[in-house]
Parts: sequence; structure tokens; C-alpha cells
Amino acid sequence: MPVTDVIGALPYRMAFAGGWIDQPFVSRRNPSPPGSMVVVSLEPTFPCMDRCGMATSTRNVALRLWGGRLPAGEPARLVRTLYEEENRDRAEPSGSQDMIGIVYPGVCRLDFDADHEGGIFPARIECTRDTRVARWLEENVSMVPVAQRPGGYNPLMTKNLDPAWIRRLGRSGKDCYDSIVAMDIEGFGKSMNECMRCWEAILPATVRHPAITVDLARLLACYQGMSAGAMYSGCGGGYLYVASREPVPGGIRVRVRTA
Repeated sequence: MPVTDVIGALPYRMAFAGGWIDQPFVSRRNPSPPGSMVVVSLEPTFPCMDRCGMATSTRNVALRLWGGRLPAGEPARLVRTLYEEENRDRAEPSGSQDMIGIVYPGVCRLDFDADHEGGIFPARIECTRDTRVARWLEENVSMVPVAQRPGGYNPLMTKNLDPAWIRRLGRSGKDCYDSIVAMDIEGFGKSMNECMRCWEAILPATVRHPAITVDLARLLACYQGMSAGAMYSGCGGGYLYVASREPVPGGIRVRVRTA
């Protein structure tokens, strides 16, 4: 029995450097818009944990809405349909990057500007479905399971929305995409490390919070020390994405969806 018979054939999504720039409360403080982030659509080769920054809540909505597979249709329209369905009556809507990473194939750079649709949807989406890039990424990134977000956790308990750091956050996404397309592992890892520095400066509870029992900061430093770079899949832990040609302890390889 294939695993998709159990978990469905809908993609998962990875989000690399630049995450949080898709939230209007962040992008409206960016002095040099647009700011960028990177999403990657994944084939569902294993079940990703919930509450780990893998857009599983969005995927679950898509499963209810469409069943086990993406429907035919223009991707931008599908993204908006899914966004509206998930965020109906929600006080704190999830970002559109979750939907885009599931619906759009390949590796995508999302450029967010608060002056474009209030920063809810990207002003521009740049994607590559180059199979050489996809295979390179599969061979140079690992996912290490760390911990689900704990109950009672709020990543927004402290906000230091310094425009200088937000500019750097948006730049890290552009650098990340450029490095992936160039198949440059050193630049890729550097962009991930930069993104984590930005998260810790802007929203320190993404890594340090009373409800978090894992020493995320030390674990991050450990994996960054053995690789070109590393970052968490989401706030509060989740998975560690590690940029490394060699296997890393506990690492899982992924398969990028290009079709």
C-alpha cells in the first residue's frame, strides 16, 4: 500500500528564509519592499507532524475541500480559494505562503509588499521547476524532527519590529532563492542562518518561550556548526532544515514536486 493511500496525495510545503515577511504586520514595516521568502512544494513521501511549520493545517483544509489531490485549475485561483476557506472567521489568518507552497510546484520566491493587496498576497511570484535544481535541493537539504509547538505557545508575545531587521529578513529570502537556483550550498546555508538571526531579533519567542522545553537555540547552533546552515521550519521548533551534502544526525531527505 503506498503511503499516499493513507495521507493523501496532496503536497506538503517547506518554507525557507524570509518567513514572517508574508504577514502584513511585518511587511508594512519593511523600508525596502518587496521582501521575499521561499517556499518549496514537496511530494508526500512521509507524514509530516502537525504543529511543526509544514502547513499541515492548510493541507488538512485542502483535503476536506478537494479530497486527496489538487484539482485542475489556475494556481492563483486555487490559492485564493484555499486561503478564503481556511481563514474564514479567523481573527489571526494564516499567511498565503502556506497555500502557495502547496499549490504551486517547484521552488518559488514570494515577494511581499504591504502596498499590494495589503500584503496578504505576494506582489510577484518567481518559480523554478527545473528538475536539476529540484534534484540538487533534494541532495543538499535534510529535515530533522525536533518538537511540535507546545500548548499555550504564542510566538507573538514579544514583537521587536525594527525596520532594519525586517529589511534583512526580506533580503534573506531573495538570497535564499538565488542560491538555490545557482545550486550554491554555501549561499543557501548562509541565507538560512541570516533568517534565524532575524527571527530572534524581531520575534524572539520563535526560539525562546516559557512553554518550549527543548533548547532550540543550542540545537540550532549544533547543526549550524556541522553544516552550511540550518533553520527551523516554523516558530517553536518543528523540524530543522539543514543545508548539507552529507547526511546529518536524524535527517530525512525530501522529494521536490515539479510537475
